[in-house]
Formats: sequence, C-alpha cells, structure tokens
Amino acid sequence: MSEVRVLVGTRKGAFILAADGMRQKWEISGPHFAGWEMYHLKGSPVDPNRIYASQSSGWFGQMIQRSDDGGKTWQQPGVEPASPTPPGQMPKPASNKFVYDSAAAPMMTHQWYDGTQHPWEFKRVWHLEPSLTDSDTVYAGVEDAALFRSTDGGESWHELPGLRGHGTGPKWQPGAGGMCLHTIIFDPGDPRRIYIAISAAGAFRTDDGGRTWKPINKGLYSKYIPNPTAEIGHCVHHIAMNPKRAGVLFMQKHWDVMRSDDGGDQWTKISGNLPTDFGFVIDVNANEPETIYVVPIKSDSEHYVHEGKLRVFRSRTGGNEWEPLTKGLPQKDCYVNVLRDAMAVDSLDKCGIYFGTTGGQVYCSKDAGDSWAPIVHDLPAVLSVEVQTLN
Repeated sequence: MSEVRVLVGTRKGAFILAADGMRQKWEISGPHFAGWEMYHLKGSPVDPNRIYASQSSGWFGQMIQRSDDGGKTWQQPGVEPASPTPPGQMPKPASNKFVYDSAAAPMMTHQWYDGTQHPWEFKRVWHLEPSLTDSDTVYAGVEDAALFRSTDGGESWHELPGLRGHGTGPKWQPGAGGMCLHTIIFDPGDPRRIYIAISAAGAFRTDDGGRTWKPINKGLYSKYIPNPTAEIGHCVHHIAMNPKRAGVLFMQKHWDVMRSDDGGDQWTKISGNLPTDFGFVIDVNANEPETIYVVPIKSDSEHYVHEGKLRVFRSRTGGNEWEPLTKGLPQKDCYVNVLRDAMAVDSLDKCGIYFGTTGGQVYCSKDAGDSWAPIVHDLPAVLSVEVQTLN
C-alpha cells in the first residue's frame, strides 16, 4: 500500500506527518530542530529517503540540513566530519556557503522604490527544489533573490549567475517579506526549462538550463507600481504547474489569479467569482490538471482569511468559476493565513490536498477538497507544507 509523508516547516522547528494510503491515522515526528525557523523541506522525487531542509536563525545564520533516512536523522552537508545533529542540540556553525557569483558583479546593487541603492545581501534560503533525475542535485531560491545549485547533496553551492545578470536585476525590489526567490518549477519534458518567481520582480524562465533567462510577465497588471504593465516589478506570490501539463502555469500574485497556456509568454486573469483575489498560495490537483486551489486573504494589509472564514476555493475549469470548500474548516472567528509554500498535493488515485496555517493547523482533504480534517493543530506558525507519496 502507498504511504504519504507530509513535511512541515514552521517558525520553531520541522515536523513530519506520516500515514498509509488511507490517510486516516497519522504518526507525528518532531519537532526536528526545535526553536529554529524551518523555511522549507522538500523530498527528492528520485530517492524517497532523501529530504532537504532550510534552517535559519538570526543568531547562527543559514544552514542546509539533509536526511538520508526519511527524516529519522539529519546531517549538515559540508561539515567535517559529516555526523548527524543529535536531537535537542544546536547544529554546528553555518557551513553551507552561498556566495553570489562574481560574473554578476556589474549589478551588485539594486534600487528600491524610493530610489535608494542597496547592496546584494544573502539572508536565507526560501525554497529548495530537488532535481527530477538526480537525488544529489538540488536548487535553492534565496533572499536577496538568486538561484543556486548543488550537485553534491548540499555539500557546496554555486549560483546560476545568468538570472541576476541578465539585465533587469538592478531593478528588482523587495516585497513586504523581502526580495525572495520562492518558486522553482522544472519542466519534466525538457530538463533545460526552469521557471522561477521572485517577490517583487516577477516570473522568469530559462530554456537552456540556467545560462540565460527572460522575464515572463506579459499580461500582468500591478496598479501599485509606476508602470502597471512593466516587464518586471510584479509581486508574484506563487506559481504552480501540473507535471502532466507542462507549460500550463497558474499564478497567485499580489492581487489577481492568473493563467498561462504557453509557458508564461502570456498571462490571463482567471480570478472570476472569487470573493477576493489576494492570496499567497495556489496549487493544482495531481490527477486533474484543470482543477486548481487557492485560499483568498482579505487584503494586502489584513493578512487573514476573508470574512473570518477558512475557505479553500476550487476551480474545476482552470479558473474563472470557483466554489468554496468549507466542510471541516472553521467558518467563524478564524483569522489565520496560509503562506505561499504552505499547500501541497499527493499523487494518490483520489488526490489529497494539504495545507498549513499561521495558527499551527495542518489540514488534509482525502477527497480532492470536498471535506477536510486537521492532521495536527497547535503547531508553531506553518511556513511550508510538502508531500511525498511513497509507493
């Protein structure tokens, strides 16, 4: 029977939730790295035992952790000797070197909205995306926005400088959460094609494995920037794609839900009858490429769910027509948020949908969103949710 492993990153540690394919009885492991911000955990699609985790602290900096046994034990790649971090103990000093590439030196500053120039500074890893074909290759999206790659299981990291150096880099500006590269999507049919998204710069695509990049923001409209239809400057919150429909992308941005059918060359608004089209997260059903999910938030200044009701909205038509999914979710006096990396899907026959909240709940729907039940509640604020389906 299949198994499901839900990887949860929170403000104060990581948790692993495991169940068989019935998804009824859950075993909870954690907290791993108690007290640390765990921005993102992601399992390798090649090796079910390999998990990468982004761990950060204002005191100790950024570290990458790796597990080779499904999260039972962890080690810091690059630390000699490579030994697991015992539970409850502080990890060794930061060793994972993220150094911006000198090839991007001509644009070592970027300009904020007020016209001031700011140096490029490495702060943290927001998102980890393991390769589709090699468990030792993993990509990292960081703040200040850049894309890094490791080909040795996280031992060493090297920037793909073509992204920052392609021309628009000096014009990138931070969103409220920082200038972060938070989305990395591989095209399963073309290993050279990668999509990324940056807040607040927009979406970008490479068709040659990361050597050159181009902005893919045509059709986006952002009324709060000087030129609402500019090539860059849009605050993209998240992008999702069903691997079975490579090139069909769905975007939740700072206001507006969007769709592209041509790999991002052109975007169309699909917010339709949503009560509000502001939000952070968007995802696609693993078995139904035209079924998508969002969680509307009241506004860009009030980061909690609309009308105090926790509702996931589903479109079975690829957008425009949306229905609220409420069974099992609180519909009164609820003021949580669902962050950009805090929703994921499994690949079972009846697709499971999972999301975590800033209130510390992790919900699961075993029936593609028709009904929901909490797997766990009262965790620290949830930053990310990812799922491994183990056969």
